[in-house]
Amino acid sequence: MSSPRRRSRRNASAMKMVGALLAVHREAAGYTQRALAERLLISEELIASIEQGRRPLKMDLAVQLDDFLGPNRTLQTAVEHMPEVDLVPRWAEEYMDLEREALTLSWYDNQVLPGLLQTPAYARNVFRNDVPALTEDEIELRVAARMERQEVLHRREPPTICFIISEVTWMDRLGGDDVHVEQLRHLMELATLPGVTLQVMPVGRSFHAGLSGPFILIETPDHQRLGYTEAQRGSQLIADPDEVSILERKCAMLRTQALNPYETKGLLENLLGEQ
Repeated sequence: MSSPRRRSRRNASAMKMVGALLAVHREAAGYTQRALAERLLISEELIASIEQGRRPLKMDLAVQLDDFLGPNRTLQTAVEHMPEVDLVPRWAEEYMDLEREALTLSWYDNQVLPGLLQTPAYARNVFRNDVPALTEDEIELRVAARMERQEVLHRREPPTICFIISEVTWMDRLGGDDVHVEQLRHLMELATLPGVTLQVMPVGRSFHAGLSGPFILIETPDHQRLGYTEAQRGSQLIADPDEVSILERKCAMLRTQALNPYETKGLLENLLGEQ
């Protein structure tokens, strides 16, 4: 997939501009957000998010909207000439859309704590380790975007999420002791959320099913099962059933090798007690 490029802050305004353009054409055609969503068989929340500039308008939907609302390919032209979305690389956009609406997520990570579990201070120090270095403005924008992603944990009908995280990531002290302690306490709180399961993969295991690196399994609202992996400067969304099956088997094995949720809570309590 294509590599991300450094993006300017004005792109967030470009998303809002395209969203406002959609709202103008929708209202001129006499549709509410709900009525338009029903006619196009898409969610009302998607229309609202695009109009508010929170989600990008994808080209396939722009074509559908132009055909239905009849604004002379205005939306297609806007999307075609719009700068790449800032903050979130293009190669991660599709995953973000899937994450937002997922029924289940199974997440294994051995590099850094998953973004859905990070405190603002921890996330800030993750971004401060980026090479080449980001400006403070860029860091704050990315932290805000990451915190917004975490709203998925507090949906009215939250997804079922299993996190399996290497103990190594819990030992790192990004940002210092205060940030570390705050992050551990935050993990304790998140482990009590409905549908959230937290397991730690301890160091020193003689067998480890996750040596090939981090991955995420996704179940969509229509029960499609997908995989997602990230590496340096790119990512891969996996739809082939055979390949997804391999990741599912890895995840099942990791669950048996990791500490169970009760043992994981005990480890967190011990870590906090040592501070």
